Amino acid sequence: MWSAFLLYNRVDLLQAGTPQALLRSSSRFTAATFIFHTTTRHPGNADVPLTKDQMTPQTETHSGFQLPPRGAKPRRRGITSMIDFGPDGFGWTGGARGISDLLDVAADYIDYAKIYAMNALLIPEATVRHTTRLYLDAGVVPFAGGILFEYAWMRNQLADMISLLKRLGIPGIEISENYVTLDENERHRAIEQLQKADLRVVYEFGRKNPDQPMSLACLGEIVSAVAQHGIRHVTVEQCEIDLLARDTPDALLSLAAQPWFDHVVIEVDPYRFPEQHVNILRDFGPEVNLANVTPGQILRLEGFRRGIGRAVNYSLLSGDASRPAGISR
Repeated sequence: MWSAFLLYNRVDLLQAGTPQALLRSSSRFTAATFIFHTTTRHPGNADVPLTKDQMTPQTETHSGFQLPPRGAKPRRRGITSMIDFGPDGFGWTGGARGISDLLDVAADYIDYAKIYAMNALLIPEATVRHTTRLYLDAGVVPFAGGILFEYAWMRNQLADMISLLKRLGIPGIEISENYVTLDENERHRAIEQLQKADLRVVYEFGRKNPDQPMSLACLGEIVSAVAQHGIRHVTVEQCEIDLLARDTPDALLSLAAQPWFDHVVIEVDPYRFPEQHVNILRDFGPEVNLANVTPGQILRLEGFRRGIGRAVNYSLLSGDASRPAGISR
């Protein structure tokens, strides 16, 4: 049975509307992620236990002077999934000191951390083990990106990849088909192999270089199929969204009308922060689920969700998030 959650709150600080951000610019979207919650539990996709302290905001408040409340972890709405690129211009993560500082400031606002591409192999194992534990101790669920899976699949080394993830303590892995193609049986076997190893599986649909717009019917079938495995995240690859928006914009609106769209986590483009992120918040409301948020953008995004910042016209005070603060004529 499905246990669905609402994607956004239409009456919160930012008013939800039609998904115009989807049509303003196809380049604004890098992907969409579908989250499912089922009553079926598979070992690899079971919830990572959180302590009582991790399930409530860590910031101590000693009076009634505080911001309007937002859902505490584990969240079903307003999810923020961070991309950990490692140390770069988007935030000094990858290593323990940078991640520790980030979590001290913003752990309450990060639900998942995706370890970018091949970083599980590029970064020294001892460092990855340490940072993975930091994430888990802070109530953030880390998982390795799909490029790592594809590399292992192409080399027939899934067992070796599983051993690596176990050594590193990374509890999840994304299955993607950006550059590899799995038939239904291969996909089924790969998911089962990973789940039997007690890994949480995230599935990504789509190619990096699609040559025709994706079929919503095909996508729907795959979404339903992987949901039978208890998979909660199905990412629609950025380029699939871009191509659909460019060639068949009406189909993009049809995507939003699908019964499973309420479980979407929208993967945003770090290079279009904050404009794209704010447009999505305006269209879908502050409790929209977002992924691919970089470490340096986490705290500001949380502020935007709460109506804080020029980009949302300090709607916490103004009550109007329809435009950024500034001179309008």
